[in-house]
Amino acid sequence: MAENREEILANFQGITNIEDVAEAILHLDECNWDLLAAINRVMPQDGNSHNSRSHNSATHDVEMIDEDISVITPKTHPPDREENNQASTSSPRNSTLNLVELQVHYNNKMHEIKMSGSATVRDLKRRLEAVCGVPVCRQQIAGLGGSQATSSTSLATLGLQRNAVIRLKSANQQMADDEVAERLTTTYVLRVKHDEKEYILKYPGTKTVQEVKNDIYSFTDVPVRHQVWTGWPPVMGLDDTVLAMVGLDLPQHDLTVRRDLANVRKEYKRIIVDSSDSDNSSVEEIEDTGDNFPAEDDMFDLVQPERIMPLMSQNVEDEALGCIEFAHRFRARYGPNTPNFFEGTLQDAIKESCLKPAKERKLLGVYLHHEQSVLSNVFCAQLLGCDTVLQTLAANFLVYGWDLTHPHNTNILLNSIANALGPVASMTIRSIPVDRLPALLIIMRMRSNTEIYSVINGNVGVSELVGGLVEAIERFATQREEDARLERERDARQRVKREQDEAYQRSLEADRAKEEFKKQQELEIKQELERAESERLIEEARKEELRAGAEARVPQEPDEKESAEVSRIRVRLPPPHHDSLERRFYATDTLAALLDFLASKGYPQENYKVISSWPRRDLTLESHSSTLKALKLYPQETIMLEER
Repeated sequence: MAENREEILANFQGITNIEDVAEAILHLDECNWDLLAAINRVMPQDGNSHNSRSHNSATHDVEMIDEDISVITPKTHPPDREENNQASTSSPRNSTLNLVELQVHYNNKMHEIKMSGSATVRDLKRRLEAVCGVPVCRQQIAGLGGSQATSSTSLATLGLQRNAVIRLKSANQQMADDEVAERLTTTYVLRVKHDEKEYILKYPGTKTVQEVKNDIYSFTDVPVRHQVWTGWPPVMGLDDTVLAMVGLDLPQHDLTVRRDLANVRKEYKRIIVDSSDSDNSSVEEIEDTGDNFPAEDDMFDLVQPERIMPLMSQNVEDEALGCIEFAHRFRARYGPNTPNFFEGTLQDAIKESCLKPAKERKLLGVYLHHEQSVLSNVFCAQLLGCDTVLQTLAANFLVYGWDLTHPHNTNILLNSIANALGPVASMTIRSIPVDRLPALLIIMRMRSNTEIYSVINGNVGVSELVGGLVEAIERFATQREEDARLERERDARQRVKREQDEAYQRSLEADRAKEEFKKQQELEIKQELERAESERLIEEARKEELRAGAEARVPQEPDEKESAEVSRIRVRLPPPHHDSLERRFYATDTLAALLDFLASKGYPQENYKVISSWPRRDLTLESHSSTLKALKLYPQETIMLEER
């Protein structure tokens, strides 16, 4: 029986071309190892459907659905599925109603799966293994029903809607979103060995393996189709996989690349055969002359093209120097009839073109070159060398050029773009494939933002290039006119505000001048008052000194009981005073003694006149040495004080 099954398995694989032994055994088990039924299961017949259905009616119930899929239910059912299968085969209508249609999302692709509602989750996983290549043990399915979707659960009981979308992931590829983001932002270091040379290359996680192979071609002159690699992890669809998802070793991953000599020899022979056929030569003669086949070194000399000096050195350190080098080499290669490239950094180019006043602005054209693109020479020589294109660029654009051939230079430009225009612009450049380079990016100032307006790829003609430039110029002219109007309005508002500020400043200055004048006046008044006060104090001090001296000179007043000759002097004070002074003197005292007495009371003779009542006279004019008796002020007299 075992030998018979091995023979059936071998015949089944030979007819159906199913190389997966597990999948072949699955189909044979479902059909109870009936070879013909299993073949009809996986290879439904388009013609003679009636004969096929009648031929298999003894063993299987088959219904054709949508003309491209058959739901086959074996007569011999497992115990746990017998009841469901009987129900599903009761009529064609029931089979159609029990059909489960699913849309499976796996590896960024959608796969349409149609199965009977009586099929179990285990059957679905086996079907997914056959379609998507993910083993059952590593499948992780989302959207199927959660914990209800056990292996023995039938699909009809899960309540799935028609064309329900489920997500399939391989267990070894699943990771958290944070881990994915971290890997994508990680810089991977690749040490690539070729012959006796080693290359240390640094790439971001978003770089694909195909892009790495293209870069290696620029270093080693080994085309991608002739490269044989050692060291890449086994990953399905390796070339289209980004480095973050390949599973590289950190901090450095070692790789080895060599030239596939057998493939080169085949191509070389094919070239010779094609040439021989054109001369009516014999293919057999070429194939039999193995001894005359050129040596490997000679063969490489025959097929290796002459290398052209790139437009930019491999590892540019200074962006401005790189632009100068690009402009000089571009002009040297393609002649003087080329654009006038800006010699400076991208930030300087943006300032010169987009960040000036609206009337002085220009469009910024960023030309991206790549030596590995077959479109480069045609684009540079024919499109950029066209007189119409050159005149359009010279009149309306500032042109900035850069070479993306080497990864290091590409990273410099991407960093400059990200710093000047943001990460979205950087991703726009990163997403341009090499086969669509060279490209011309048109950058303009729009609504206070500097951004990429359009990208003109290298696979265009002169008319399309000119049309794209003219369309950008028209859009830019409209936007520039709007920006100029806004600038004029803004300038008018600023001018009014400036005039108001100037008037306000003049008012403040006038107020400050008035305040200063007032303060100066107050200061002068204060100083004058202080000076007058000082003089008054000096004068009072002087008067006090005179009064004290006069008081010291006043003779002693006689006693009332004194028997000697005594003169009684009464002094009337000047208005507004109504009082009077009275004092006794000796008749022999002089007039000076009386004047000193008056001075000691604050009435010096410099300020007051001393008037006698009869005869009226000013005693200050009399001799001060005269006695009171001689002046007839004895025995008593009333005198008056008058201000001079």
